[in-house]
Amino acid sequence: MKPLEGLIVLEFCQFLAGPSAGLKLADLGARVIKIERPVKGEACRQLSIKDLFVDDSSLLFHTINRNKESFAADLKNPDDLVLIKKLIKKADIMTHNFRPGVMEKIGLDFETTLTINPKIIYGTITGYGDKGPWAKKPGQDLLLQSLSGLSWLSGRKSQGPVPFGLAVADLMCGNHFVQGILAALLKRAKTGKGVLVEVSLLESVLDVQFEAITSFLNDGGQQPERGDAKGSAHAFLSAPYGVYQTQDDYISLAMGDLLFIGNTLGVDLSQYADKHLWFEKRDEIREILAEKIRTQKADFWLELLQKQGIWCGKVFDYETLDQQAFVEDLQLKQTVKNSEGETLVTTRSPIQLDGAVLLSEKAAPKVGQDNLAIHQQFLND
Repeated sequence: MKPLEGLIVLEFCQFLAGPSAGLKLADLGARVIKIERPVKGEACRQLSIKDLFVDDSSLLFHTINRNKESFAADLKNPDDLVLIKKLIKKADIMTHNFRPGVMEKIGLDFETTLTINPKIIYGTITGYGDKGPWAKKPGQDLLLQSLSGLSWLSGRKSQGPVPFGLAVADLMCGNHFVQGILAALLKRAKTGKGVLVEVSLLESVLDVQFEAITSFLNDGGQQPERGDAKGSAHAFLSAPYGVYQTQDDYISLAMGDLLFIGNTLGVDLSQYADKHLWFEKRDEIREILAEKIRTQKADFWLELLQKQGIWCGKVFDYETLDQQAFVEDLQLKQTVKNSEGETLVTTRSPIQLDGAVLLSEKAAPKVGQDNLAIHQQFLND
């Protein structure tokens, strides 16, 4: 039995942050019912990755909405709103990421919802919180990466700001949202009362950077200083930290004793014996290491370095990753199936409980796919 089995979640969220939280709750056993507008459903159904679609919805939508149900309802329709309120009475948790003020107009804000269900866990995601001049601005991942300072941490110094190739603000916000909801469930168990859970994309993406921002705040306001050598990585870490090209591939070198690593590679770095130089001269040092590492194949260096306990590894692309034995050993992939029997390969929850991985075979639903079943179970009284 999964830990959240028996809990009902009503998800009014769209796009990525809120639905990714719903996915995690579903993987933990909760019954997650997406509340979607009729016909078109939530907007992410048409937001595609590389123009990939499965049964009329984007592959992106499918990656974050598996193992859920869909109930189509028009929140502006009084009759549909009556049905939604009946569902709220039965629910344990409801989540939304509408802009501040939207749920108040509908009559589904936290205080009003408590009169419907006094024990509801009510979760909201905003872009920038619900106060101040930014409250009603759109919260979008790239915009949050840009304004939060995050885009100055990746890439090389000469490239200017470089955003991540993932929606990291959305995904981390979803993680924080789940943490808040689980904490709220514990609080409700103690008090018997409903709990309001609030997170914002801005606060989440700042929390992800707690190391970098704490350094900035306590180091005289010094900005992150990225290296400019090829393969530069962490803005705050010294040489040799980074990625290096070999004769046939790439390897990564993590932190370690620079002089010992140099000796192992056959490079004299004695002029950098002062550890302060490992950061100050890191680009210069990386260039010296890079010139040496290019002379041999990746496997040669890995065998040499790993024998000495030096932290290093190959740099995989997705094709190479998929060929690794641990993908099968750890069951890192799963196949889900939609209502028409079509299959889709995706990742699974990273959590294991009592030695068992959390798998789910149900693909994302079609719009309103579960209306009839939900009507019969909850709305016929």
